[in-house]
Amino acid sequence: MFAVWMGTQADEVFSEAWCLDAAGVTGTDGFANIRSKEYLSPKLWYLRVNVIEAMDLQPSNKSPEVFVKANLGNQVLKTRISERSINPSWNESLMFVAAEPFEEPFIVSVEDGVAPNKHEVLGKCAISFHDVDCWLDYKRVSSGRWYNLEKHVIDVEGDQKEETKFAAGMIHMEINLQGGYHVLDESTNYCSDFRPTAKELWKPRIGVLGLGILHAKGLLPMKTKDGQESTDAYCVARYGQKWVRTRTLINSFEPKWNEQYSWDVFDPCTVITIGVFDNCHLHGGDKSHVAKDSTIGKVRIRLSTLETNRVYTHLYPLLVLQPSGVKKMGEIHLAVRFTCSSLLNTMHMYSQPLLPNMHYLHPLSVKQLDSLRHCATQIVWMRLSLTEPPLRKEVVESMLDVDSHMWSLRRSKSNFFRLMNVLSGLTALAKWYNNVCYWRSPRTTILIHMIYIMLLIYPALILPILFLCPCLIVAWKYIWRPRGPPHIDVRLSHADLVIPDELDEEFDTFPTSRSSDVVRMRYDRLRSICGKIQTVAGDMATIGERLQNLVFWRDPRATVLFMIFLLVAAIIVYVTPIKVVALLTGFYVLRHPRYRSKLPSIPLNFFRRLPPERTPYCEQRQFYLQLLAFEQNGPS
Repeated sequence: MFAVWMGTQADEVFSEAWCLDAAGVTGTDGFANIRSKEYLSPKLWYLRVNVIEAMDLQPSNKSPEVFVKANLGNQVLKTRISERSINPSWNESLMFVAAEPFEEPFIVSVEDGVAPNKHEVLGKCAISFHDVDCWLDYKRVSSGRWYNLEKHVIDVEGDQKEETKFAAGMIHMEINLQGGYHVLDESTNYCSDFRPTAKELWKPRIGVLGLGILHAKGLLPMKTKDGQESTDAYCVARYGQKWVRTRTLINSFEPKWNEQYSWDVFDPCTVITIGVFDNCHLHGGDKSHVAKDSTIGKVRIRLSTLETNRVYTHLYPLLVLQPSGVKKMGEIHLAVRFTCSSLLNTMHMYSQPLLPNMHYLHPLSVKQLDSLRHCATQIVWMRLSLTEPPLRKEVVESMLDVDSHMWSLRRSKSNFFRLMNVLSGLTALAKWYNNVCYWRSPRTTILIHMIYIMLLIYPALILPILFLCPCLIVAWKYIWRPRGPPHIDVRLSHADLVIPDELDEEFDTFPTSRSSDVVRMRYDRLRSICGKIQTVAGDMATIGERLQNLVFWRDPRATVLFMIFLLVAAIIVYVTPIKVVALLTGFYVLRHPRYRSKLPSIPLNFFRRLPPERTPYCEQRQFYLQLLAFEQNGPS
């Protein structure tokens, strides 16, 4: 028999349809894992717990070391140890990530540290989220509420166990869900959504993003099946709260999906992430649970780089950094379109804060944000892995860039050269200025003299020219503007120049699993790099300290000379017209090399003779060792 199904992606049974190539899939789980699916991330909230005080505790010793431990799912936070009292106080805030429908219990316990590694539970309470208020801002005033603490004692009589509960004091806390924050669960550089948790604070959408996942070509084999190399590829796209997964095409190095998806856009400065993965769960059984889907490649498209109402159809390279180096795994053909419903609203978004207002009015620390992001990522992959078909942990972590904060020498070099590339414009400007001052091109220097004199005669032209010149430069750059969305730059990320040992360090586990000799070698290399950074930081600090000590009389003679110079300069500027002063200063700076000396200038000599704040410890130690050697051996 031969059956044919014809339809489009809009049909309800589209996800149930499968290709003839899927006949090699076995088991109910295997068929479920090849279907397409749309997912929604769990709605995440920040839960703020302000632990104020406790009373009527019943510790076993007279000088208890009491602290509070709060537990929400896998998240466990503790307060500091309070003073030795049966009525301790903390006034400390703890932040958690909670996900709707709030199924995990929230348990607060008061414990006493009776020994270095032994804690006694003085009392605990379970708090229901039905009793927790939802705050959209900090305008509300609340004094919190008192919660009863209970202590559980288990009595063993023979083979029977009996649990007894009795009152163990009270604890004063203020607990609320913070709806004014955006819960970060992805890398801050590639966020797909900045909306706050509470829907009441959402702004209207500004457009629609359409994505067509067409096909891939040139995919490399990812595994061996029945003695033959194969790849079972599927795509995952994430933007905002919506995740999509295409169907899996079996044993194809050039899969054709031809699936379309759309998202509502609330901010143009967001990023959509598309990942291609190899499906290793086609046969069900226990082995399927052990296998992990391999990453073939990822593509990120920033919406702000797209022109509105234009369809972009491009082939994007799929690049993956492996322990052996960067490798091109193939290409994916995507069609992207950003449709703007209101150009005025879109332009207005550029004047608004990137994150919700609560992030600026009551900001969270960087340490808190990193910890909360890790918790949010855990919740997302745990929830998505329970769906059918599941979006597994390795896929979610790859899409969310969980390991983006880990140390990498390659990333450090890449960031350094990115900074140098940004500063290259200032470097070129300084070089051009130096060439003008030293008359490398007499025509240019004479032209600068004429422009300078004109601006002194007509000073009202200075500000208009300062704004007009960048405008003309930007307009001139329009000719060479990029025509398509940017993709991964291998040279910029230094993935093509990295040495094998640096790659091995980047893929090392945390904590390390390498031998002690390898770790020692890498530690010495890191010390060498940090020593250079330390030297540069010390030189910059010395420059700032010399400027400060010029005012604070660290060198009295230098400060007196500086005061005399300022006094004489003030008198000259007061007596002489400002245009004359500016003209003479400009001509002095642009004077001909014939009237210049090759020695350092007087101001530079004066500045270099100023003392820093104090002798650093390393210099004190070196001086002490030299003095000790002099006392022992005498003058050499």
